[in-house]
Amino acid sequence: MERKQNMKGHSFFPAFYSMPFSARICWALLSSLLLHWVIVEAKDLPQCKETEYYFEYTECDITGSRWRVAIPINEGSCSGLPDPVKGTECTFSCAVGEFLEMSTQQCTPCAAGTYSLGSGIWFDEWDDLPPGFTNLATYMDNGPGSDEIVSCDNSTWVPKGNYLESNRDDCTVSLIYAVHLKKQGSVSFSYQYVDNNVLFEFFIQNDQCQELDTSDQKWIKLTDHGEWETHTVNLKTGTNILYWRTTGILLGAKIVKPVLLKNIHIEGVAYTSECFPCKPGTFSKMPGSKSCEVCPRNTFSGKGASSCTQCNDNLLYAEEGSAGCTERPVCTIKDYFQVHTPCDKDGKTQIMYKWIEPKICRDDVQNAVKLPPSGEKKACPPCNPGFFNNDMATCTPCPPGTYSDGMTECKTCPAGTEPALGYEFKWWNVLPANMKTSCFNVGNTKCDGMNGWGVAGDHIHSGSGGSDNDYLILNLQVPGFKPPTSLTGASGNEVGRITFVFETICSVDCELYFMMDVNRKSTSVVESWEGTKEKQSYTHIMTKNSSVSFTWAFQRTNQAQETRRFVNDIVKIYSITVSNVLDGVASSCHACALGPQQSGSSCVPCPPGNYIDKDSNQCKECPANTYLSVHQLSGKEACIPCGPGSRSNKDHSFCFSDCIFSHTSDNQTLLYDFSQLSPVGSIMNGPSFTSRGTKYYHFFNISLCGHEGKRKAVCTDNVTDMAVKDLQNESNEDTNIVETFICQSTIIPSDGRGFRTALSSQSISLADIFIGTTTDTTLDGITAKPDLFPDASKKIPDVHFFYRSPQATSSCDPGRTSVISLRCNPEKTYPGELTVPSKCPAGTCDGCAFNFMWESAEACPLCTEMDYHEIEGACRNGIQDTLYVWNEPKLCTKGVSLPEKKSSVCEAIDFWLKVGAGIGAFTAVLLISLTCYFWKKNKKLEYKYSRLVMTANKECELPAADSCAIMEGEDNEEDVVYSTKPSLLGKLKSIATKGNGDIFESLQLKSSRSHNI
Repeated sequence: MERKQNMKGHSFFPAFYSMPFSARICWALLSSLLLHWVIVEAKDLPQCKETEYYFEYTECDITGSRWRVAIPINEGSCSGLPDPVKGTECTFSCAVGEFLEMSTQQCTPCAAGTYSLGSGIWFDEWDDLPPGFTNLATYMDNGPGSDEIVSCDNSTWVPKGNYLESNRDDCTVSLIYAVHLKKQGSVSFSYQYVDNNVLFEFFIQNDQCQELDTSDQKWIKLTDHGEWETHTVNLKTGTNILYWRTTGILLGAKIVKPVLLKNIHIEGVAYTSECFPCKPGTFSKMPGSKSCEVCPRNTFSGKGASSCTQCNDNLLYAEEGSAGCTERPVCTIKDYFQVHTPCDKDGKTQIMYKWIEPKICRDDVQNAVKLPPSGEKKACPPCNPGFFNNDMATCTPCPPGTYSDGMTECKTCPAGTEPALGYEFKWWNVLPANMKTSCFNVGNTKCDGMNGWGVAGDHIHSGSGGSDNDYLILNLQVPGFKPPTSLTGASGNEVGRITFVFETICSVDCELYFMMDVNRKSTSVVESWEGTKEKQSYTHIMTKNSSVSFTWAFQRTNQAQETRRFVNDIVKIYSITVSNVLDGVASSCHACALGPQQSGSSCVPCPPGNYIDKDSNQCKECPANTYLSVHQLSGKEACIPCGPGSRSNKDHSFCFSDCIFSHTSDNQTLLYDFSQLSPVGSIMNGPSFTSRGTKYYHFFNISLCGHEGKRKAVCTDNVTDMAVKDLQNESNEDTNIVETFICQSTIIPSDGRGFRTALSSQSISLADIFIGTTTDTTLDGITAKPDLFPDASKKIPDVHFFYRSPQATSSCDPGRTSVISLRCNPEKTYPGELTVPSKCPAGTCDGCAFNFMWESAEACPLCTEMDYHEIEGACRNGIQDTLYVWNEPKLCTKGVSLPEKKSSVCEAIDFWLKVGAGIGAFTAVLLISLTCYFWKKNKKLEYKYSRLVMTANKECELPAADSCAIMEGEDNEEDVVYSTKPSLLGKLKSIATKGNGDIFESLQLKSSRSHNI
C-alpha cells in the first residue's frame, strides 16, 4: 500500500520571503525573465487540467509563513498552472481521521474505507517494503587478515505480510527511514527480540549524519517468546533518520533467531495530504476513521473496503483479517485430537475425540475422515499427591497441616513434624488450577483462543495449534517459596527447586523452551532443547524467594507455515514437582524442631547450621567443618562433611577454602598459603574465528578461595539484555549478571566487527559449588586432567581445586564441572600465569568439564627447615663462620626465613699439625731405612748360607752309601743346641727373613771333633 506524507515529489517553491531584501530584487528580475521565456515557450502547450498537477507547500520562512504552489506531474506537458497563493501557518495540522485538502487548504474527514492519523504516519502492511524504506547490509571486520570481503548481498529485512523479519546471518543490516517533522514528535514500533546472539539497536541521526543522544534507549531489551513489546523514542523538529540495525553473532553452528518488527508509527508531521485506504482484510465503515478494523472470521475484504463480505460457510472459509475466501479442505487425522474427560460422579473417565477449532475441514465429502468413537469408560487416575477425592468427582487440596498421597484421605501430620509443602503433578486428568495453556503465532491469529496443551492421563502433551510455527504455551504460577520452619533462619542459597520429566518426538527442527519470569518483570529462557530428546529429567534451583511464572513453549518449526504438516511432532511432560511452595500441598511430613519444654507443640525454626535431633526433636549445631543439607533436616547425618582442604562457614550452609592447604607424603608435610591468589584472576583465551571470520575470545573470571566463601567472579552481558537506564535501575536479578566461582563470557573486540566498544555476551557459570582441594586427580566424580598441560616437576605435586555447577543444560545433564590446578613455578612471579589446555582452547574438550592451570611462585609450599642447608667456613684467627643457603632449585615461598650467619670460636692447631707432619715424615724415613738395611742384611745371610750348603756338599761329593752316614753303633758326637734366647740381631734377622718369605732356624752346632771340614 502506497504511503504518502505531505508531498508527492521533492521539488519545492523557492522560499522567497526567507531571502534578504537585495536578494529578493535580483530574484524578482530573474523571475520576470523566466516568466517571459515560459510564456513564449508555453504558447503551443495545452491548458493544465486538475489531474495533471498537484499542490505542495514551500519551506517555511523566518516568519512562519509558506506558499502553496502547483507542480505538474509531468514537467512540460501543459501550461497555465494556478498561481502561488499564501498557505496555512507552518504549525497548522489536521486532527485524526482528517486530511488536508490542498485545493481548499481545509481539513476534510476521511471517507469510509480510509483512515488518517492526522499528524502521524502508520506502517502496518508489509507485503513489500514501503516507499521511503531502504536496507543497508555490511560486514565490518577491521581485524588483521581481514582483506577478504564478506558478501552480504542476500542479507536484508524481509517483508512477511504482517511484519518484517531481520536477517539470520552475521551481517550487519540496517533498516533506514528518513522523515522531516514540523514539530516535535515520536516514533514507536512493536518488536520481538528473543535471541541474545543478535545485537538489536535503534538510533536516530540528523541530516548531518550525527547520532542524536538517545543512548539510554539505543539497545533494545529482549522479549518473551511469542510476545510483542513496544519501544517509543521522542523525535526532534527537523530531519530524523531512523535506523533499526541488527548484527548476528554466529559463534557456533546454531542459526540465530531473527528480530521481528511491525506497526511503525511516526508522530509529528505537519499534515497528511490524503487518507490511507484500509489494507485487505480490514475495513472502516464510518467517515473520519483513525484506524481500520479487522474482518471477522469467515469474512473478507479488499483494499479500501468499508465493510466485509461473508464467505459461503459450507464450501469456503476465511481466517480473521483475510483478503479472500479459501476452499475448505477434506478432513484428515490431523484435524482432530483426543481429550480425557473429567471424572464423573462414578469416578470414571474416557477418551473422546474433538475437531480442532475452528473447524475448517469438511467431513461430508468422499475420503473425508470421521471423528473416531469415544473410548470405554475407565477408572479415573488417582489425585495428585497433596489432594484427595471427596466423592464429588473432583480432587480437592488437603487442608493446612495435613497430607495425602493422592489415594487416601488427608491426615494430620504427627507431633514433631510439619507438612512438606510443594506441588507434585504426575496425573493429568484435568489441568491444575494454577496452570493455564495458550497458543500464539507472531504472524497470524489462527490459534488465538486455542489450547496449546492437552491432558492425557499420565502425561500432558503439546496440541495441534493453528500452524506449525505456533508457540504452544504451558504456564505454571508459583506465588513464592516457603522453606520448612526449621530452616527459616538458615542462610543457604536454595529456597526451592522445580523438576520435570519430559520427552520430545520431532521430525523437523522443533524446539522446547523452559522459561522463567521473576516478579512479573522479564521472562528469560532458562534452557532449551532442539529436536528429539529421550525421556529425561531437568531440575532448576531457585535461590531467591519471589513469585515466579514458569513457562514451557513448544514450536514445531520456526519457519513460517500456513498449514499443519507436523502435528505428530509433540512434547510430553510426565511430571512437574516444585518444592517449598508458599501455598503448596503436602504429600508427606518431615521432622521439625520443637521448642524447649514444649514437646508436642508447634514447630520452631532452628538457628542457622542446626539439625533436628531425632531423639529429642531439639535443635543441635552441626559439627565443625560440616554443612547442613537442605534436603534432610533430622539426624546428625543431615550434617554433611566438607570436602578435603575446605571448612564450613559459621552458619554451616556451605564449605569453602580459606586458601590454606597441607599435604603429607613420605613423612614430609607441605603447607600451602594461596592467599595471594584469592583476588579474582582472569584469562582471555584466543582469538577464535567464526566461519565468516568474526574474531572472538573466551574470557574467564576465577575466584579461587577466601572471601568467606563468597563468589567474587562476575561476568556480565554488556549489550543485549537491557538498556543502560534499566541496568542502573533494575536489580541484578533481572539482568544477565553471573556471580560465581568461575564464569565465562564471549568477548567480541571492538576491532573484530567494527563496533565502537567490545561486546560481552553469553555469560555462564562454570562453578557454583566448591567441592574440595587435594593433590589427588579425582574427587567426588570430578577428574583433573594434568596430562592436558605440559609436564611439571615431580618434586612438588600439583594442587587441584574442584568445583561443580549442578544446573543441568541440554548438553550436560549432570551440570558442568571445573578443576583449577595450581602448579609451583618459581619463575612465574605474582600473580603467575593462567592457561587452558592447548588442545581445548575453550577450556573444555566436551563442553561440560573445564580444566585450568595456574602456574605461580605463590603456588609453591611454604618454606621449612628442610628447604635449606648449612655451609661451615674455615677457622680464621680463631673464628669460624656458618652460612645457610636454599636448596637448589628453590621450590618454596615465604614460610621460614634463612637463619642469619653464625660465627663461633675455634682452636689454632697449625703448630701441632706441623709437629705431627714432622714425626710422620721421620717415621717414614726410618722405616724405609730399616727396610733397606735389613734387605741388604738378608741378602748377605742368604749368600753365606748358600756357601755353607755348597761347602757341605763338597765334603760328601759322591759319597758311598755309608761313608757319610753314622754307622751302627756309632754315637753322634754332635749335639744340636737350640737357642732359646735369640739376640736382638737375631730377632731382626728373623723379621727380615720372614719378610722375604723364607723361614730359617738359628741352630748352634756343637762337635767334639776338630773342625777339619
